[in-house]
Amino acid sequence: MTPRQLPGAGRHFVNRRGEMGRLDTIATEAPGSDDQSATLVVAVITGTAGVGKTSLAVHWAHRIRRRFPDGALYVNLRGHDAAAPVAPEQVLDRFLRDLGVPTVAIPVHPEDRASLYRSIMADRRMLVMLDNAAAAAQVRPLLPATPGCLVLVTSRNSLAGLVAREGAYRVDLGRFPEADAVTLLRAVTASYRTQDDPGELTELARLCARLPLALRIAAERAAGRPRMLLAELIADLRDESARWDVLTAEGEAEADAMSSVFTWSYQALPEGAARQFRLLALHPGDQFGLPAAAVLAGTTAAEARRNLDALVGAHLVEEIASARYQLHDLLRAYAADRVRDVESEQVRAESRRRILAWYLYTAGNAQSAIAPFDRYELDQQVPQDAAPLVFDGYQPAFQWYSAEADNLVATTRAAAEFGFHRIAWRLAVVLRAVYMHQNAFEDWESTARIGISSAAQAGERAGEAEALESLGKAYFQSRRLAESEECHRAALAVRRDIGDRFGEAVSINALGLLGLRRRELDAARSHFEASAAIFRQLGDLRWTALLQGNLAESLCELGRFQEAAETLCEALAVFRELGDRSGEGNALFFLSRAQRELGRTGEARASVDAALAIAAEAGNSVWQAHWLVELANVERAAGRPEDALRSSRLAADIQRRLGDRSRAATALDRAGEACRDLGRFGEAADLHRQAVETHREFGDRWQLAGALDNLARCLRHDGAVDEARGHWAEALALLSDFADPQALALSRRIALRLADL
Repeated sequence: MTPRQLPGAGRHFVNRRGEMGRLDTIATEAPGSDDQSATLVVAVITGTAGVGKTSLAVHWAHRIRRRFPDGALYVNLRGHDAAAPVAPEQVLDRFLRDLGVPTVAIPVHPEDRASLYRSIMADRRMLVMLDNAAAAAQVRPLLPATPGCLVLVTSRNSLAGLVAREGAYRVDLGRFPEADAVTLLRAVTASYRTQDDPGELTELARLCARLPLALRIAAERAAGRPRMLLAELIADLRDESARWDVLTAEGEAEADAMSSVFTWSYQALPEGAARQFRLLALHPGDQFGLPAAAVLAGTTAAEARRNLDALVGAHLVEEIASARYQLHDLLRAYAADRVRDVESEQVRAESRRRILAWYLYTAGNAQSAIAPFDRYELDQQVPQDAAPLVFDGYQPAFQWYSAEADNLVATTRAAAEFGFHRIAWRLAVVLRAVYMHQNAFEDWESTARIGISSAAQAGERAGEAEALESLGKAYFQSRRLAESEECHRAALAVRRDIGDRFGEAVSINALGLLGLRRRELDAARSHFEASAAIFRQLGDLRWTALLQGNLAESLCELGRFQEAAETLCEALAVFRELGDRSGEGNALFFLSRAQRELGRTGEARASVDAALAIAAEAGNSVWQAHWLVELANVERAAGRPEDALRSSRLAADIQRRLGDRSRAATALDRAGEACRDLGRFGEAADLHRQAVETHREFGDRWQLAGALDNLARCLRHDGAVDEARGHWAEALALLSDFADPQALALSRRIALRLADL
């Protein structure tokens, strides 16, 4: 997939020949990807609000985009919105998804995301447009590290640090010269007005402070009233005395002109369109769809579309895609002023509650389609004032979530900010089912924290436990185990206190998973057994099967493979009856391991092949890469090391592409074992070294000990005895932390190898 994300170029682009020439000169510095001596080219367009920075950038970007065959990325960094600017890690998350990285494989830490982004961009020739930046620090993590790409930035600030440190080229954009301002007015009105006096057009341009945004709005109003004398329109504008405090920092002349033009155009709107414009200021995000606009105004979709068409025609709202819109940040601030002045506090509160509840219930329908077995059922305590969207399958639900992801976080935050705490915590918990399958950690953590606070303020302890569980799961999946345990123990305490047996069992299972991740196997097994007992009492078949799978994993780690196989067969039957393909695939993966360890290689091969078929059917690369390692283990056990090497290398390649370096290291370690079986000890040692380095970086003591043992065995074969001895000594020290049978057996084997040196 080649991303082509540039916004559409607007009509009636006027002049800017000098700036375009400067940008053309800068573009000649952008080298081919094979030019190793070149550096990345960054162009920064700066200027005051409304001066046309984005219009120039988009127009010029479309002119040169064919020089970049790998496509274009675009993001509005919202550097001057009322809300906080977009964080670089959020942009990296979106860019990585746009570049083909599955959401579940996007790294947790911002620096890892930036590293993966730079790696992917290294071999590409792409145009990257970073619109409306607040500061250089917001831009730096989004810069590719190698030539071949061109980065185009717009900002109201000078971004001097970007120029000084990154060698960016700056293009300062001023207000239109008078002639160009008049040309723009003529271009927009030419099809509607042919007799306007040049002097009057000049006066209109002056009243608009020669700012393109104001000029376009004024021209659209003039075009919409072809029989009205331009002198009358100018008199209306000249008499407009409103002052808009938001813009005073940009310069008094520009502020007064923009304020006057906005008010002048707004007052000419039909009442329905004016009301729609005002209420758009209450939308929690900066972009919105047609259904959300209708909900805000309490109208039908057809009426909302008519009003939005009027606003687009007046240049007060921009349609950025079919039935999807956004407000310029200045116009959004103006709309916020109007809604405060015109609408009562009750009307504003009702409109806000309506849109927040609509997002809650639409998100509830989306999570039911995206993650039907992990969804949180809404209790209907929040009134549905507007019919939510419904989805007929995974794909339309996920498309809606992808488009609204930022708005969903903003909605959760707005619900808490304006006192709608019952909506805030329920939305945070509803989103958990989506986030846990996407690894959307920033959004997940942000909404979960809001949910905990809102549930506490609402006095709903069950909601507090649900939000605590959500945050605990986010921490667990991002490997912040101590924080995860703290959340899950807090949730468990609340659930026990209020008598929530189902929730209690969920929390106990979470503690078991923490024990498994830490290789505290007896504690993990004890938690799983306790949780399973509660689910059996409650008659919950799926959760009982999930616990059987978790228990079987701990049994495998304890070396009790026959018991694990029997438990997994029981779980498989339930997953198949329920149609839970994810649960079925994971159970087959662990069953293959148990069967392989029992010497039933043929059965193990059938099980892992069935698991991989499920991954292929779902198009899930994460499952495929993880389960391919077990296929490699089965192939080694069957005496087919060449096949094992192929499978493990494929697993490592996919994991690297997905950005999961830890699992990639495990796959490389298996590839090294296959190379050793083939007598290729030098190649094997290189693979084990890579695994050792990564496991050490992640602090995974168990995996590190195994990789050190593998590396030492290769080194001893090649005569590097002293180096092998050092690695085995380190492995023994690491294994002293573990007391399970597998760890003890490995310790004994290493001790014997050291004794033989």
